[in-house]
Amino acid sequence: MALTAGIVGLPNVGKSTLFNAITKAGAESANYPFCTIDPNVGIVEVPDHRLDKLTELVEPKKTVPTAFEFTDIAGIVKGASKGEGLGNKFLSHIRQVDAICQVVRCFADDNITHVAGKVDPIADIDVINLELILADLETVDKRIAKVQKMAKQKDKEAVFEHEILVKIKEALEAEQPARTVEFSDEQMKLVKQLHLLTSKPVLYVANVSEDEIADPSGNEYVQKVREFAKEDNAEVIVVCAKIESEIAELDDEEKAMFLEELGIEESGLDQLIRATYSLLGLATYFTAGVQEVRAWTFREGMKAPQCAGVIHTDFERGFIRAETVSYEDLIAAGTMGAAREAGKVRLEGKEYLVKDGDIIHFRFNV
Repeated sequence: MALTAGIVGLPNVGKSTLFNAITKAGAESANYPFCTIDPNVGIVEVPDHRLDKLTELVEPKKTVPTAFEFTDIAGIVKGASKGEGLGNKFLSHIRQVDAICQVVRCFADDNITHVAGKVDPIADIDVINLELILADLETVDKRIAKVQKMAKQKDKEAVFEHEILVKIKEALEAEQPARTVEFSDEQMKLVKQLHLLTSKPVLYVANVSEDEIADPSGNEYVQKVREFAKEDNAEVIVVCAKIESEIAELDDEEKAMFLEELGIEESGLDQLIRATYSLLGLATYFTAGVQEVRAWTFREGMKAPQCAGVIHTDFERGFIRAETVSYEDLIAAGTMGAAREAGKVRLEGKEYLVKDGDIIHFRFNV
């Protein structure tokens, strides 16, 4: 799945530190030959306890997790939509990602200057959101100017598009992102073609100090971000970018010990990866055999032949059947043979919607 999440933030909020942690902890690029690796792209493996459990069960020669990309977006300042600072670069990079992870500073430190002179996470969020809204407003205004004449002449398609554009424009002028506007399925097809920045799903990353990561509940900045995110129907992940950067240098055993000492069950980076994976609308199915146990990424709503095509186009072209068992049923049965005897292994056809956690053996003929 060629989907990527962009990491954005104002200067000195911990964005670069977090991205460096991602690149240090990331998968070896050699394992993913079809990914284009740029200096600002980090590939991460998706942590999944189910893969570990399947490995224990099957005892394969190798285990391969699934992965996706994070992109480090150029820094942003007020006025980016008008080309201030690296504004144009920021906007061009953000157009290319499928979801936005906005890093917000939620710690006070006299040694690290804040671009606005004081720590105010909501003001920081507003700066970025407003720049995206202004850029989208320019896009929508240009499009309205193009379709308005045809709409006045009662051209059916132009009238349809004009109504949608006006609806988006009203939201943007009220400083509301395009993702807050409700559309029918038919309207959404056209909205997607506009590639609006504020249509992209968002996740907020609250960056706290080392002292607060074990229990951020007392951090007033984090509470403010949570309240804001609730209004935006968005999730908040709390991290300490400095600690994540240190953890990324450790092996698994050292990492577990370090987290235990800090009183943390799971690293913020692992939480961020999983939350972003979900935000992108991604899910995982598995193939499991003695040669290899492997996790594969698919988009929610994909049918069996499309998921077979994730492995190889021949699998999709010559698809016959998908021999399928759910992760829960296989673990409960203990072996594939026992699951088959219990009637938990199914033969699914071309219309089957693959579910997260399915273990699949594809039958095909080319």
